Formats: sequence, C-alpha cells, structure tokens
Amino acid sequence: MRDFQFPGRSPVRATEAMAATSHPLSTLAAIEMLRAGGNAMDAAICAAAVQGVVEPQSTGIGGDCFVLYCPRGQSEVLAFNGSGRAPAAATVDWYLEQGFSELPKQGPHAVTVPGAIDAWCQLLEDHGSKSLAEVLAPAIHYAENGYVVHDRVAFDWADPETDLSADEHAARAFLPGGKAPKAGDVHRQPELGATLRIIAKHGRAGFYEGAVADDMVRRLKELGGLHSHEDFAATRGGYMAPVSTSYGGFEIHQMPPNNQGLTALLMLNVLSGFKLGGLEPNGAERLHLEIEAGRLAYRDRDRFVGDQDHVPVPVKELLSATYADRLRAEIDREHAMTHLPDVQLLGSDTVYISIVDRDRNAVSFINSTYYSFGSGVVGPKTGVVLQNRGSSFRLDPEHPNAIAPGKRPMHTIMPGMATRNGRVVMPFGVMGGGYQPFGHVHLLTNMIDFGMDPQQALDAPRVFYNEGMVEAERSVPTEAVEGLRRRGHSVTEPQHPLGGGQAVLIDWEKGTLTGASDPRKDGMALGY
Repeated sequence: MRDFQFPGRSPVRATEAMAATSHPLSTLAAIEMLRAGGNAMDAAICAAAVQGVVEPQSTGIGGDCFVLYCPRGQSEVLAFNGSGRAPAAATVDWYLEQGFSELPKQGPHAVTVPGAIDAWCQLLEDHGSKSLAEVLAPAIHYAENGYVVHDRVAFDWADPETDLSADEHAARAFLPGGKAPKAGDVHRQPELGATLRIIAKHGRAGFYEGAVADDMVRRLKELGGLHSHEDFAATRGGYMAPVSTSYGGFEIHQMPPNNQGLTALLMLNVLSGFKLGGLEPNGAERLHLEIEAGRLAYRDRDRFVGDQDHVPVPVKELLSATYADRLRAEIDREHAMTHLPDVQLLGSDTVYISIVDRDRNAVSFINSTYYSFGSGVVGPKTGVVLQNRGSSFRLDPEHPNAIAPGKRPMHTIMPGMATRNGRVVMPFGVMGGGYQPFGHVHLLTNMIDFGMDPQQALDAPRVFYNEGMVEAERSVPTEAVEGLRRRGHSVTEPQHPLGGGQAVLIDWEKGTLTGASDPRKDGMALGY
C-alpha cells in the first residue's frame, strides 16, 4: 500500500464556482446565492451579512469592509475602501483637553462611523446582479429564527476581555440569562433582523438616515460621543488604486493606506532577497527571517501609515527595490535585531471571504467590527454592534495617524489578491488584527516557495512577533523553537489561535478551482 499522509483536512476542488469563509452557514449562503444565478459579488455580500449575525463577535453592519475585485478573471484589480471616518467634531485638542492620553478601546470614543453598509450597497449596484433584499435574506432569516453557536464563535464570545456587561443593551442582546452562549446553543437577534429588513427595503438610506441612524446617534451621544446625524449621512466609501509588488513570479495586490496592506508587501520585498525555498519550511532559519522582516515592516507601518486624504504616505519609496535592500541589510540570519522598537500588535476578531464564480469574477472581501464585539456599544432598538476602529488613532498631532475630523484610522483588515500573466490567480486573506501581514506572507511563501496547496499553506504552523515576544503555535517543531531562542528570540505560546484565513486558487489550464479554509476557525470551503 502506498504511503499517504493525512496532515489535516484536504483542499476542496471544483470547476464552476467556489466559496470559502470562516463559518459554514456563511459559505452555504454564498454557494446557494451562486447556484441561484448570483455572481461572486452577490455571494460575498450575502456571506458577509450572514456572518454579521452568526459571528457577532467578529463582524456586523456596524463595522467596516475592504474589497479587492477582479472582474471576469482579468488581472486589473479594483480596490474599494469601505472604512468609516471619525466624527466631524473629533480633534486631538478636544481629547487632550478632556484628559485623554490615548483613544479608549471601548465606549463611544472608540467608534468611527460604520462604512460596511455603504460599501455593500455601492458594490452591489456596480458589480452585483441580485437585489439588496435578495442578498440580505439569509442573514435576516438567521437573525429572526435563530442559529446554532459554533465552537470557535463560542470560544471568542466567552473571552474574559469582552466585557459585554458594561453596556445594558449589549448584555441584553449577547448575554442571555447573564451568560455568553455556549457551543450548541441557539441564539437570536430579532432587533438586528428588523434593522436588516429596513436596509433591505431602503438601501443605504435605511442605515445612515431615519430611525436606524437615530438609534445609533442617540446612544452614542448618551454615552458622551461626538457623533452627529450629519456624520452618518455623509459616509461614503470609494474606489482607489491598489498597491502591489512582485514575488516569485506573481503580482501581489493589497489595499493602499489607510490600510496596513503595505506592511505585507514590505515583508515580501525584504524576503525576496533570501532563497526561502532552500530552507526547511518549519525550520528556525525560515521563521527567523519572517519574524525579522515583519519587525522591520511593522516599524514602518507605525511610522508612515495614515489616511492619504489627510497625510502623504511615501508608498512608492517604501516599495522600491532600493528600500528593500536597505531593510534586508539590517537582518542577521543568526541573531535577532536589538535596535528596533517593540510594537504592540493586537489581535482582533474579523471575517474574511474568498469567492470565485463561473465567469471567474474573483472577490477578496473582509469585514470587521475590530475587537470582540467592537466598542461594546449596541444600538438599543436596532441591535447594531458598533465597531471600535477609532481606538487605532493617535493623539500625537504630528503623527500621520492622529485623529482628525472626517479622517479614517490606520486599518488592520486587509484583503489580498494574486495575479499572474494577465489573469487573476487567487483571492486570499488571513484575518487577525495586527497578525494579518504575517499571515498573508506566511500563506504566500508557503505556496510560492514551498509548493504547498492552499489548505496545506493555511494549516502550517505559525509564528508572530508581538511586544518583544515570538508567539509560536504548539505545532511549531521543538527544534525550530530552540533555534529561535538561540538567535535571541524570547518564545512563548499564544493564548489564542493566530489568525484564520481562506483562499481560492484558480488553475486556468485545467479549468479548476481549489478552495481552502483555516482550521483555526469554524469555516469551510465549498464548490461545485
């Protein structure tokens, strides 16, 4: 009998269409939308809406989204920024005068105006084929009739850092009987279901104007927030040119600043000077190089990234070969760098969606409320969980990410897209707050340098550098951990899974699709 290894789940393979998300109900909704004649954009928005119900700790209509889209398989990548902005009254001086030394992680001052619904409506109008009511129908069903809480969702829901009890409306919606639901429990969100029905009928105006907006603005003002009805009504996302670099014969595309996608491209540029494919995939040398490239790239993220509508970001210079050479020269293959500042790279709860349809429209879609249950502020009548993206702003007026009226914060959620020879190859993403650039780079180098399929690349052990420590998953080989320690790294085991990702790989010669979904989440890939 031939030897056959079973390291984990196998990839999903199909010919017509493929959807991969972090929740089975979301993937199923996407597949049903595709089989009903919808396209990839219809399916992605449908899936995101479902996840806003069944993964309430991770995402929802009170959050933001970013999208990369390749119509009909072409290599031209459309990028849509659906991130929200600070209130018009939000200034550094106001917060300093009130005694703030930093933006809080929860409460009204952490809330930026949600951008997701505006993005969904605009993208559906421009690239979808179904009505808003049709794509929201599954989410409405689960909100009103209930859904079974899955295991990873329950794990995140019970996180002690999630203090839902601080907000009476959050506690009523998400702590039934005073406790977080457990895996296998059925949970309902009737207020959110009613809100989704209003949006399905009235579109973006149903969220940013009228009773739904009144409920959100009133609650924020009650808590001392600076938000106004005008802030909500003025919310608009928009298209922009992606940022890109070449790696291993592929073009890798990311969202431009205010997004942190640039960080992954910096890492790839640095790593392109090392022949990773000749190293052990899970060995200390490969992981050390990834860690050190990440430390350099995150340093520059925190120095330069801000909202380009407000501050200049030297994107061209940062992505130049000359700059990559300079960064690479700082790396010692045998010793950890000691001259870099330690950055605090917080994880977060997010959902990522990868879809390719029969016409090879490819969507890379990410949606989030940031921390678990966002700001912890919930609309009393609407059931909307409001994000805490404002906590990413700085209160240093000279910093490119300083809070300002109508400004978008430095944003962690980042969809990825790979193209080659004039065609799209793979929409991909790895969620997880500050971890995401590490996750993107690890996935891509696993596939490009080490020949892994998408599922193997997502299953593979991960490391992450955070606050002076290397977090190494328990599946990282012992000899690799010891090798990292010999190079001067302090190594610990993470308290939470490192990220979670999805990808759909297109094989144009065979006419097939290969889908993958991260075992660190509840999700799955399905195709037909």
